[in-house]
Amino acid sequence: MRGILRKLGFAEYGGDELFLATLACGALAWALAVLLHPAAAAVAFAPYAIVLWFFRDPERTVPTDPQLLISPADGTVTDIVEVDEPGFLNTKAVRVGIFLSPFNVHVNRVPCDGMVAHLKYRAGEFLPAYNPKAPERNESFELGLLTLFGDRVMVKQITGVLARRIVCAAKLGDHFARGQRYGMIKFGSRTELYVPADGGFGVNVKVGEKVVGGETVLVRRVRAPQAAAEPAAAGAVVSQA
Repeated sequence: MRGILRKLGFAEYGGDELFLATLACGALAWALAVLLHPAAAAVAFAPYAIVLWFFRDPERTVPTDPQLLISPADGTVTDIVEVDEPGFLNTKAVRVGIFLSPFNVHVNRVPCDGMVAHLKYRAGEFLPAYNPKAPERNESFELGLLTLFGDRVMVKQITGVLARRIVCAAKLGDHFARGQRYGMIKFGSRTELYVPADGGFGVNVKVGEKVVGGETVLVRRVRAPQAAAEPAAAGAVVSQA
């Protein structure tokens, strides 16, 4: 089923919603045609089109330069700040926040090649994704990667007012290629990228800029790593706070 959805250009994580929308809108179209007029059935296709649009998942052209970290989501850059990140990076980090409106593609992609070494789900509130308190108080899911250069990079999926379900299909020890899909947030949300503040990275975007998941370069390495390193074995566990 997932493979079929991908071939049709839809998110593989939206099978249930697409199936239910097909049944509901089909039943509504039939009822309108029988009770009112055949032309009235067209009304049912408006909400169906909205669901189809939300779960679209177009292919992307992923940059191949290993020094680049690409956007994990479509949307608008809302903030670029330095924060403490004690959960996985264990250091000061630069956080790039991206707001996804209901009109954006909501499939999330990994920003770089790496191995999954950290997964953490946290229950929380459903504040608007643009609220400054949303990163700390809303429901979220963290994905931490160990890169081939030995860096620690983290992506955080955060719910919003409409977004009530986070999908993260990654497992500890999984190896991902830059731009590969790993999950999505359903119906409006926020996605964040964290990199070490002293890791030799430079932010490549500005607040207010529109970004495209899997294509736009968010961060680039401006200082060469001292030595390449193979990722260590994943030692983190999935936790719930």
